[in-house]
Amino acid sequence: MNVNQHTPMASPYGQPQPGYAQPGYAPLDGGYPAPYAPYNGPASAYQSGVPPQGYSPFTSFPSKAVAVNPVSDLSSPLDLGQARGPPTSAPPPVSAPQQYNQYSHSQGDMQNGPPPMTQAPPRPAAAQSYNQGHMNMTGPHPSYPQHYGPPPTMQQVTSQMTGMQITSGPPTPAGPGYAPPHSSQPPISTYSAPPQPSYTQAPPPASSAPTQPPPPGVPAASQQYYGVPPLPSQQPFDSSRPPTSQQQFTSSAPPPPSQQTFPPSSFSGPPTRPQAAPVSQPQPPFSAAPPSLSSAPPPGSQPGFAGGPPPIAQGSFPPQLTPPSSQPGSFPPPGPPPTSAASGQYPPMSQPQQPPAAQPSPYHSGPPPPRAQMPPTSMGQSNHLPPGPQGPLGQQGPPGPLQQPPVQPGMQTGYPPQQNGAFGQARSPQPGYAGPYPGQPNYGAPAPAPTAAPAPQKRLDPDAIPSPQASDMPAVQKSRHRIDPDAIPSPIQVIEDDKAKSNEPFTTGVRGQAPPLVTTNFQVKDQGNASPRFIRCTAYNMPCTSDMAKQSQVPLAAVIKPLATLPPDEAPPYVVDHGETGPIRCNRCKAYMCPYMQFIEGGRRFQCGFCSCVTEVPPHYFQHLDHTGKRVDCYDRPELSLGSYEYLATVDYCKNNKLPQPPAFIFLIDVSYNAVKSGMVSIICNELKSLLDLLPRQNPEVDSVIRVGFVTYNKVLHFYNVKSTLAQPQMLVVSDVSDMFVPLLDGFLVNVNESRQVIESLLDQIPEMFADTRETETVFGPVIQAGLEALKAADCAGKLFVFHTSLPIAEAPGKLKNREDKKLIGTDKEKTLFQPQVGVYNNLAKECVAQGCCVDLFLFPNQYVDVATLGVVPVSTGGSIYKYTYFQAQTDQERFLNDLRRDVQKQVGFDAVMRVRTSTGIRATDFFGSFYMNNTTDVELAGLDCDKAITVEFKHDDKLSEETGALMQCAVLYTSCSGQRRLRIHNMAVNCCAQLADLYRNCETDTIINYFAKYAFRGVANNPTKAVRDTLVNQCAQILACYRKNCASPSSAGQLILPECMKLLPVYLNCVMKSDVLLPGADVSLDDRAYLKQLIGCMDVAETHVFFYPRLLPVMKLESGSLPVAVRDSEERLSKGGVYLMETGLHLFLWVGASVQQELLLNIFGTPSFSQIDPNMISLPVLDNPFSQRLREVVDSFRAQRSRYMKLMVVKQEDRAELTFRHFLVEDKSASGGASYVDFLCHMHKEIRQLLS
Repeated sequence: MNVNQHTPMASPYGQPQPGYAQPGYAPLDGGYPAPYAPYNGPASAYQSGVPPQGYSPFTSFPSKAVAVNPVSDLSSPLDLGQARGPPTSAPPPVSAPQQYNQYSHSQGDMQNGPPPMTQAPPRPAAAQSYNQGHMNMTGPHPSYPQHYGPPPTMQQVTSQMTGMQITSGPPTPAGPGYAPPHSSQPPISTYSAPPQPSYTQAPPPASSAPTQPPPPGVPAASQQYYGVPPLPSQQPFDSSRPPTSQQQFTSSAPPPPSQQTFPPSSFSGPPTRPQAAPVSQPQPPFSAAPPSLSSAPPPGSQPGFAGGPPPIAQGSFPPQLTPPSSQPGSFPPPGPPPTSAASGQYPPMSQPQQPPAAQPSPYHSGPPPPRAQMPPTSMGQSNHLPPGPQGPLGQQGPPGPLQQPPVQPGMQTGYPPQQNGAFGQARSPQPGYAGPYPGQPNYGAPAPAPTAAPAPQKRLDPDAIPSPQASDMPAVQKSRHRIDPDAIPSPIQVIEDDKAKSNEPFTTGVRGQAPPLVTTNFQVKDQGNASPRFIRCTAYNMPCTSDMAKQSQVPLAAVIKPLATLPPDEAPPYVVDHGETGPIRCNRCKAYMCPYMQFIEGGRRFQCGFCSCVTEVPPHYFQHLDHTGKRVDCYDRPELSLGSYEYLATVDYCKNNKLPQPPAFIFLIDVSYNAVKSGMVSIICNELKSLLDLLPRQNPEVDSVIRVGFVTYNKVLHFYNVKSTLAQPQMLVVSDVSDMFVPLLDGFLVNVNESRQVIESLLDQIPEMFADTRETETVFGPVIQAGLEALKAADCAGKLFVFHTSLPIAEAPGKLKNREDKKLIGTDKEKTLFQPQVGVYNNLAKECVAQGCCVDLFLFPNQYVDVATLGVVPVSTGGSIYKYTYFQAQTDQERFLNDLRRDVQKQVGFDAVMRVRTSTGIRATDFFGSFYMNNTTDVELAGLDCDKAITVEFKHDDKLSEETGALMQCAVLYTSCSGQRRLRIHNMAVNCCAQLADLYRNCETDTIINYFAKYAFRGVANNPTKAVRDTLVNQCAQILACYRKNCASPSSAGQLILPECMKLLPVYLNCVMKSDVLLPGADVSLDDRAYLKQLIGCMDVAETHVFFYPRLLPVMKLESGSLPVAVRDSEERLSKGGVYLMETGLHLFLWVGASVQQELLLNIFGTPSFSQIDPNMISLPVLDNPFSQRLREVVDSFRAQRSRYMKLMVVKQEDRAELTFRHFLVEDKSASGGASYVDFLCHMHKEIRQLLS
C-alpha cells in the first residue's frame, strides 16, 4: 500500500478526539479559529471509513553533520493520502481479556492520553502476556487496529509495514523492521541491512519511519524529520533504500548528541533498545542494546541525555541498560525509543500501540512499568513508560520485574505488573485514587478498571489524548494518528545537549560565533568581542542585504545588558583613564577606540571600522606597529584587545560641563490606613535601619557617599529634617499638593553615618505616629514631584523608592479613577487599558529623566491600582516595579525584604545615555526596555542597574560584505554610585552571509523569543491582543517557511522541517502567545498584565527563557553535586510518587505527588504523611539530613540567580493551589484557551504549508 496512505494510525487530527475536537485553538480569543480547528487533513481524509493520516511522529533528526542543514520535521497529518482500511479481523471486544498484543490495543488505550471517549476504556488485564502470535510485527505496528486475531499474512504485513509509519514506535527488539518472526518480509531486510553498529552510530530514529523508504530522490539525510516523509509505500522496503529516516541517521554522522535534540523520544531515540536486529536476525533483544547504548545515542534520540546513554527510562528497562541518567520524566526512557514512553502518554503517532492494558493510566505518571522485560520489541510497551519522572526512584523500585531476563527476541512476554509511582509500589488500581483528576493526568494511578474509568479521564490535553478508545470507535477510526510528544523537539534535550558540548571556556575572539545557551554554565574569556552576558544577538550571521532579511523575516536584534553582574571567576571590565584628553574617538562617527580600528601609516593614523574614516592618532597615544600591522602595545591596552571596558569620562561628558555630585536615595512611604494595617510601614522602617549600611559603593572598603532622605504621605506629604545636629527629627507637612515644593533644603538629604541616631529615631517614630490613622486616600503624582524637586535642589541624580498601596484618588495632579472593565478584554478597546489614563505622568517622567531621577515603585495593592498608569514614571526612568498583591506580613515579608535589600544594594548608574553605533550597512532602528527617548538615537536612562536589559533591533540601510562582517558598539555614559562619570563600551562583531542557509545555521532562539515577547507586549498598547498574536504566528511561519523553501532538501509537504537551531521556536513562541499578557485567564487582573508587560520589557535572555519555559526539576533524584536533569513542562511528565521543584523566575513551586514515599516526605517536610504537609508553608523546614540540606541549597541557588526573590509555594497534588502550578505547565493546553505544544506545532505546520502553497 502506499505509504502515503497510512494505515490507520493513531488518531489523526480530525476526529473527535477529546482534545482536539474542540478546536484547540479556538479559545484564543477566537483567535485562531480556523487554524486551530481540528485538523481535518485533506478533505477526504477524514471520511469515516478512512483513517486519516496524521502526523507521524517520526523523528529522526539528523545531526548537524547532516548535509546542508539539518532539519527536523514532522510528518504532518495532512496530505498523506488515503488511509487504508482497518485490518480485516476485528479486534475482539476490548474487555475480553485477550492476550495482550502489543499492538493490540487500540489507540484508545494508549497511555497516552485520556481516552477520548467518555467511556472508560477497558483495559486488558495487566498481566496479559503479549502474545506473539498476535503481534504481527515486532516492530511498531502499523497502526491498525490491532489484530487480535490471527496474524496477518505475510503479505499483509508487508504492506502494513510499508504503509505504516513506524516511526513512532520504538524499535522493537525485533528490529526496526519489526517483522515478526514469521516474517521474512523484505521490509525487514531493510532494517536488517544496517548492521547494528550502524545503529549505534546514528541510530535511526527508531521511530523514524523506518518503514518508509525515503521519498524517492529525497536526500533524507539532511533533514531532521519530525515525521517521516510519507512516501509511496509501494515499494517494500528494499533493502536498497533504507527507510528514510533511517537513512537519515545512518547516513549522517552520528548526530552529535547535542544536535539532535529531538525528543528522543520521538523515537528517534537511539534505539536505545538496541534496535534489535530485525527480527529476522535472531538476536536477543537486548543483547545488542548495550552497544547501542554505548555509543552516545543520537542526540535526538535520547532526549535529555546529552550524550550519555539514555537513561534507562524510568527504570523500566531491563537491568541491562545503564541506569538512567536523566530524569525519567524528562526524557523518554531511553529504552525503546521512548516513543511514547517517555511521555508515556503518547502513542507514537502512528502506531496504535496501546499501552498494555495494565498500563497505568494514561498519564501515567507512575514509574514506567517495568518494561524491562519487554524486549524493546513492543512498541506498545514502550509507550508505556510512564512519562513520569520516574526517575531514580522509579528505578529504585523493586527489583522484581525489572530484573527479569530479557525476553527473547521474538517472544512476547506477559506484561509485568506495573509499578506505581516513582517509588515502586505495585501499580494496581489504588483505592482512593479514582481517576485522574479531572482533566488531569492521573499521576501514576493505575489504570482504572476498565469499566470504572471515569470519563474525566479524558483529559483534554491534546497532547495526552490517545486516540479514541477502541471500544468506542468504529474500527476504522480506531487507528488514527496522534503526535507523540516525544517525537517533537524537546527543550530539555536541547538544553542538555548544549551543556554537554560546553565544557571549555567560551572565548570571544572568533567573529560570529554563537555562545552557549543561557541555561548552560560556562566561563567567558574576553578576546575582542563583548561577553554574551553583556550582549546576545538573534543571529550571529547577518544577511548581507535587506532583501534577504525581508525574505527570511528573522529579526535582527541584540539584547544588551550594559551593567550585567559577572560571576566571580570573570574579571569586571577594566577602567581606562586617558587623563584630561579623554577617550580616543573617530572624527566622523564618534565611535570609541576599540579592537576594530585599523592602524595605518606606521601607527600615526587609524581607520574606523564603523565608518572607514581616517583619524590622526594623538601624539600621546602613538605606538609603533609590529610586522602584522598591530600596535606593539595592543595587549596592554584593554580598548585594543577586549570587547568590554570602561573609560573614565572627562568634564566634557558631564552635564553643564561640571563634575556630578554623588547621588541620593529618597524613601517615600505611604502611611495611609491600608499601609499601616498590613504591617508594611513598620516592616519598612525596621528594615531601613540595617539597610542604610548596605548602600552601593564603588569600593567595598569605603563608606558609601550616597545621601538619604525620608518622606511619608497619604493625601498630604510629610518631609523630615534629620540633620545630624538635631536631637529629634522634625516633620514639615506640605498640604498644597497641587503645587509641590520641598520645605527644607538643609537637613533633608544627609550622610547616613553622620545622622544615624536621628534617622533611627525617626524610623522608630513613624509607625507609632500613624498607628491610628484613618486616612484611606492617597496621592501619587505629587510624591514623585517632591522627590524630583529635592534632587533638583541638591543638584544631583538619584533614586526614589516609593512604597504605595492604593489607587491615588485624592484631589491632586495625577488623580486616577478605577477603569478596570473586564468587558473590554478581547475587544478593540482593550488596548486603552494598557495606556496611561492621564498625561501628567508622561510629563513627570520626562522631567525625572532630565534630572537623572530614577523611580522604583513597590506596590502593595488590595484592589485595582492602575499599574499601567503608575508604572509610566518607573518604566521611563529605568526603574523597577515590584508588586505584592494582598500583602500579608507573615507570608510576604521575606519576599519584599529580599527584593528591597537587593534593589538598594545593587550596582546602579545614574543619568545615563546609551548609544548603539553600527558599521555601514545596518543601523539601530528600534529599542525595547525601560528608558526614555527624545530622539531616534539616544536611549536616556535616569537610572540603569545591573538587571536591566535593552533589546535593540537593526535594519539594513545598505549592503553588508561577508569579508568585513557587521560591527556594533554600545556606549553607555553614566554616573557611578560614587559620583564618577564613566563610559562603558561593549563591542560586538558578527558575520555576514549571502546564503540563507548560513543565516539559519547561526541563530539563537532564546534571543529571538526575547525580542518577540518585547515586541508583542509593547504592541498590546496599540493593537488588539488577537492581532498581536496573529502577527507573531505569521512571522514565525514565515521564518520557517523561508527555511523550508530555500534551505531544506526537498521532501513531502506532509513534513514539518525546522532548522536545527530554531527547532524550539514553535514551543517557545507558543509560551509567549499563551502568556497572561496576550491571552489572560479569567482570574488574571489587568494590573497583573500591565505589571508583567513592564517587567518583561527589561528582562534579559536568561530571564525571559525561564519565565516562558519554567525549569521543572525532579527533586526525588537530587544528589549532592549536580542537579538532576529537568523534566518537560507537561502534566504527564509528573509522577504521582514524585516531588518536583519548578522555577519561573518570579515563583518557586514545590509540587508533591499524592503517593510519595514516606522516607522522602520525612526528609523534606519532617512528616511521614502526605495529609500532614502544610500547604501554607513559605519556607522548607530546616531538618538535619543531607537531603533537606541539599534541597534548601538548590532553592537558595535558584534565588541567587534571579533578580527578584522567588517565594516558595508548596503545592500538594489535587490541592486548589495546583491550578496555579498547572498554569506554568506550558506544553499543555492552558485554561485560558492557549494551545498545547503539539496542537500549536500542527497549527504552525498548517500555516507554513499555506505560505508555501
